[in-house]
Amino acid sequence: QVQLVESGGGLVQAGGSLRLSCAASGRAFSNYAMGWFRQAPGKEREFVAVITASGGATTYADSVKGRFTISRDNSKNTGYLQMNSLKPEDTATYYCAAHIRALTQMGEDAYWGQGTQVTVSS
Repeated sequence: QVQLVESGGGLVQAGGSLRLSCAASGRAFSNYAMGWFRQAPGKEREFVAVITASGGATTYADSVKGRFTISRDNSKNTGYLQMNSLKPEDTATYYCAAHIRALTQMGEDAYWGQGTQVTVSS
C-alpha cells in the first residue's frame, strides 16, 4: 500500500508559477513510477506528466511540455510538479499517482492522492 498526499495548490495569476508536491508513505516509493493527472470541472481526468521510478525518464502531455517539470526525490519519498507560465486552462484538481509502470494512463490499479486544487486567473 502506498499513501499519497498532494500539496502546493492555490490561486495564481496567468503567467505565474506553482510547485506541487506529492508526499508518499507506506511501501518503498522508489519502486514506483509517479504520475501527475488533472481534472477540470465537467471534463475527464487527463494525463499531465510521468516519471520513472529512478527518475531517469519523463514524459509530458503536449499541453504542458516546456512549461511543467516533473521530478522526484526518493530520499524524501516526495515527487514534484513545477508549473511555470500557467494558463487559465491549467485550472483543475491535480492528482498524483503511483504505479509500477510509468504509464500515461493510470486507473484503479494505481495508488492515488486526494488531489490539490490549482486555479489560474486571467
